[in-house]
Amino acid sequence: MLVIGCVAAILLAAGGLYQLIGTRAAARTYAAPGTMVDVDGQRLHVACAGSGQPNVLFESGIAASSLSWTHVLHDVAAFTRACAYDRAGLGWSDPARAPRTVDRMLRELRGVLTTAGDGPYVLVGHSFGAFFVCTYASRHSADVAGLVLLDPPSERQAITREQSRMLRGGIILSRIGGLLARIGVVRACLALLTGGAPGVPRNFVRIFGPTAARTLERLVGEVRKLPPDVYPLVQMHWCQPKCFRAMADYLGALEETAAAAAGVATLSDVPLVVMSSGDQPADVLAAHRELARLSSIGRHIVAAETGHWIQFDAPDLVVGTIRDMVATRSSDSRSA
Repeated sequence: MLVIGCVAAILLAAGGLYQLIGTRAAARTYAAPGTMVDVDGQRLHVACAGSGQPNVLFESGIAASSLSWTHVLHDVAAFTRACAYDRAGLGWSDPARAPRTVDRMLRELRGVLTTAGDGPYVLVGHSFGAFFVCTYASRHSADVAGLVLLDPPSERQAITREQSRMLRGGIILSRIGGLLARIGVVRACLALLTGGAPGVPRNFVRIFGPTAARTLERLVGEVRKLPPDVYPLVQMHWCQPKCFRAMADYLGALEETAAAAAGVATLSDVPLVVMSSGDQPADVLAAHRELARLSSIGRHIVAAETGHWIQFDAPDLVVGTIRDMVATRSSDSRSA
């Protein structure tokens, strides 16, 4: 028993050292491409390009970073200023210094907007991020020139018992992932996965059940839609325990965030486009149409032949939608 304990301690120490060395090497190789800005005492990473008005800010999905906008940000920057940021704990941003409440996260979003340039802003939110920008627009309508919501979650209406159970499971798996990342297991699995030996990490994940295995397969498939030079950056972030802790925290905040979005009764005449992925069932499409009706000039678009990550599958459609909204706003400003 003593021998087993000693071997386990040695393996844990070796894994921790492997993680430390890998983290420091990655930090030297892949510096933050944007600017680190202080928001409420924590540094958040904001990447901007282009110039013009109105400014466009991208809000990512629940555990995604600014990298999820790689396909569209620079194309949008060709006709106006465009920015994406990493929420606390994700990407290059510092870990969160306070619990992930709706008020806190919206305050951080407003702090980021002040660094993106003068308002009002076109806010583009994907999935979980759509909740944020929708709620933000309802509370700070004067700051918002338009909203583009990409495949908002169906949980806006109500969290079912099954969804609540899955959320709890996701939080537990995220916390386990954080522990495994701390001792180098995640780094080793990702190295094998990207190095041509995918069977080992996939078999390892199956220990946590078929849902975790399917989730891994789906996420790997989505990441492969990004440019190959982005793969090492995604891998670097998901080797860090802080990203798993952040994912657990944001999953824990999902119910409150969904309730805040559900409480939005109207967006008045804020320009609004709700874009659904082509694989959504009829009930979700109906919920998205209803969401578009929050604005008197809201529109609903179905992006055919796309999955949940519309900005990966149809970047030209997303860029074109933003371009139209920016052009309309610019025209209105000139006529005024």
